[in-house]
Amino acid sequence: MTSKVISIVLGGGQGSRLAPLTLTRSKPAVPIAGKYRLVDIPISNCLHSDISRIFVLTQFNSASLNKHIKNTYHFSTFSTAFVDILAAEQTPTSGGWFQGTADAVRQSLHHLATHDFEYVLILSGDQLYQMDFAEMINQHIEKGAEISIATIPVNAQDVPGFGILKTDANSMITSFIEKPKTNFESWASEVSDEMKEQGRVYLASMGIYLFNRKLLYDLLEGNDYPDFGKEIIPQSIEGHKVMSYQYEGYWTDIGTIPSFFEANLGLTDDIPKFNLFDKNHIYTRARMLPPTKISGTHMERSLIADGCIINAAHIIHSIIGIRTRIGVASEIESSYVMGSDNYQTLEEIAIAKENNEPIMGIGDRCRIKNAIIDKNTYIGDDVCINCGDPLPDGDYPTHTVTDGIVIVKKRAVIPAGTVI
Repeated sequence: MTSKVISIVLGGGQGSRLAPLTLTRSKPAVPIAGKYRLVDIPISNCLHSDISRIFVLTQFNSASLNKHIKNTYHFSTFSTAFVDILAAEQTPTSGGWFQGTADAVRQSLHHLATHDFEYVLILSGDQLYQMDFAEMINQHIEKGAEISIATIPVNAQDVPGFGILKTDANSMITSFIEKPKTNFESWASEVSDEMKEQGRVYLASMGIYLFNRKLLYDLLEGNDYPDFGKEIIPQSIEGHKVMSYQYEGYWTDIGTIPSFFEANLGLTDDIPKFNLFDKNHIYTRARMLPPTKISGTHMERSLIADGCIINAAHIIHSIIGIRTRIGVASEIESSYVMGSDNYQTLEEIAIAKENNEPIMGIGDRCRIKNAIIDKNTYIGDDVCINCGDPLPDGDYPTHTVTDGIVIVKKRAVIPAGTVI
């Protein structure tokens, strides 16, 4: 039945909690794991679930996301498959900017009208997980549900950060509460024995929704509520068959710098919770890059992307993104270096050195810890980043500090000898 499904990936709002990574790009376009973009996650999940008609809704800083989608997702001329960008637009019936998740879908419904479909799968563009949506769709159809919501069991400590759902014995959702802070013990639901042993007995909404086509149109065209989670879903529970699809695998919402940092470095674990080496791999842009060249570097628990030239002393518990240059005797620990969009020519490098200017990448004898180095940065020799006492939060011209993590901004130039 996946042939009757159209998927909509929500690009999210301004992404201020992921700043400065979202100063020049939308959340779904943020690089992850050194070679992918966040939007590749939901799209790959769809394609592995045989859902191949996908719209991506965006409105903030969408240029890099548009470019990525255009250069990545190509299908046969004789196929009905597509991944299309739908940006917020002014029309005779709408003023432009999306006001929330439901409003974004509402303003985009006319783009779906020419397609044959019975179900709409709505996904977030800033989550890390691997899910077979076909199982969710089959349960939805077999149980006669009108709306299905993917839920994940969480423990009491995590409850205040989620919308919590209460289910009956048939997995039908009977009530909903938004981010309860206290007195939520009665909201425990029936979960598997494994989840009970871990104390994960509360069902949190994952922000993944499956709607019957007619009901979605009725709900969105019958009111002007802006959000699914805050308004549409809670008000649908009483009058419609709303089902929970319980998911017990790895899932994380990458909405903040600490969660983004933790999710990326978690990929370097011996057995990571998110498996990059699974048969259901992540699709992304195919780049014709040379193999990575490494000389004299000791490495532990690290991921190294394509096209790098590395002469570092050591790289530990870190991710090194595409086309990264790292100079002699530099030390990288617990950091995510995103890499570069292009190489400098030998001539450009020679001119930079003559003028005592940093070249693109990381120079010689640098020490970098607990940092995110955004793309296309120029870090000179003998630079020290986050190697001393914990730094207070703050925003500066070349970098930002968030919860002790230093984020060097895209295209920043850090002169030789700088200490951050």
